[in-house]
Amino acid sequence: MSESSFRRHRRQLLQATAAAAALGALPTVRAQSDKILIGYWPIASGLPLYAGLERGFFKEAGLNVEGVKFQSAQQVAEAMISGRIHGSANGTASAVLALAEITSPGLFKIICSNPSNHKLVLDQFVVPIGSPIKSIAELKGKTVASGPGIQNLTLAKMILEKNGVTDARVIELPIGQHVPSLAAGQLDAVYTLEPTGTAGRLRGLTRVLENGVISKYILGNADAPWFGGSASVTSTFLKEQPELAKKYIAAYARSVDFVRKNPTQVRQHLDGFTSIDPSLVKEVPLAGFTLYNEFTEADIGYFQKFFDVFTERKIFSRTVPVKPLLYTA
Repeated sequence: MSESSFRRHRRQLLQATAAAAALGALPTVRAQSDKILIGYWPIASGLPLYAGLERGFFKEAGLNVEGVKFQSAQQVAEAMISGRIHGSANGTASAVLALAEITSPGLFKIICSNPSNHKLVLDQFVVPIGSPIKSIAELKGKTVASGPGIQNLTLAKMILEKNGVTDARVIELPIGQHVPSLAAGQLDAVYTLEPTGTAGRLRGLTRVLENGVISKYILGNADAPWFGGSASVTSTFLKEQPELAKKYIAAYARSVDFVRKNPTQVRQHLDGFTSIDPSLVKEVPLAGFTLYNEFTEADIGYFQKFFDVFTERKIFSRTVPVKPLLYTA
């Protein structure tokens, strides 16, 4: 793919004029026949990949799997489009994957998604520890950061709007900079993802303003599952190396099972993959995980409602049906 073609793909994927600026940050990797490369970005919901790598589940299945760290979900999707990786880990923004599907129809299949809400905590608004702000509605006229990418930015703005805040200055900022920026007084609040809230709280620098904000304000039900991130494999991988892909999916499912059954023990695998201090990993709340063959009709309904929000706001150029995106064995 030529540089100009790659830039066109990026613009379509991000739906923003500034999107091409990060191209140079992509790791130099190439998908190889003897290695399965899975993209991730450093948040807590990527645990199934982290645990699978560190506990040897992939090796035991006879697989050579490598996690490839990216600075945003967009970069993961871009690498999938260009054939440089075989799939994404949990935590990769589902809406960004949907944009990639619009750009490159038939690009991938979802093998697992990570639902969260006010009980299965992932998404949150966080403020400095000494902030007088007690609710999202008090962020009028304030400076608020979101994580990088169109999904994070859109959701941050929508949650603010749902709370009557239409004049906040909302900026994108890498997740790892959220706590330092709050502590330095550069921001009034952030819309972020765990382990940010836990890391800031335990260091005495920040406090959580509200957890589970997507389910409450976007889906309209605090208990609803928000399938904000998804693990996937590319359709090319499934087609060209079907047996290898099946083995990988089975090994990933084994890792998901381990994460579910060992929530305390598994937290140690956040160290090295996310920015949280090793001494604090025991405190991080965990999202849920739903495998491709575990989705109920209600789950798919909430997942579709989430995607439809992006269609309604014209970020998606067309409706993206969720059900066809789910892997079927």
